[in-house]
Amino acid sequence: MKKILILILLLIFTQANFAQLTEAEAKAKIENDENVYNTNVVEFVPEFPGGISEFYNYIGKNYRIPNVKGLGGKVFVKFVIEKDGRVDDIVVIRDIGHGTGNEAIRVLKECPKWTPGIQNGKNVRVLYSLPINISEVR
Repeated sequence: MKKILILILLLIFTQANFAQLTEAEAKAKIENDENVYNTNVVEFVPEFPGGISEFYNYIGKNYRIPNVKGLGGKVFVKFVIEKDGRVDDIVVIRDIGHGTGNEAIRVLKECPKWTPGIQNGKNVRVLYSLPINISEVR
């Protein structure tokens, strides 16, 4: 019984030593971090110049709704705010046709740079989702 307990303890301590990174390795891992984080886990979320209300104003002013009678609904997109504040990896999750998804991509590609998200004192990539409400054209 004593031998089994010693073997188990030896295994635990051996694995713990292999799992530890040196300080230099840990810093390199953080600096080279290409993970995409969710907004609820980063220390500081990315910020559009002037705040989120200005972002919604930007979308409202620049998004061109197709002139199609009866067109209405929501366009859903997700995108990544990169470490340098660029909007990238834009994906239309759902659109309502007539080029509404492509228009969302166009507007987001032209978007000004954001202040990037921060985790552990370093800029990180952060995922955003955006619903765009399309009011019915009359």
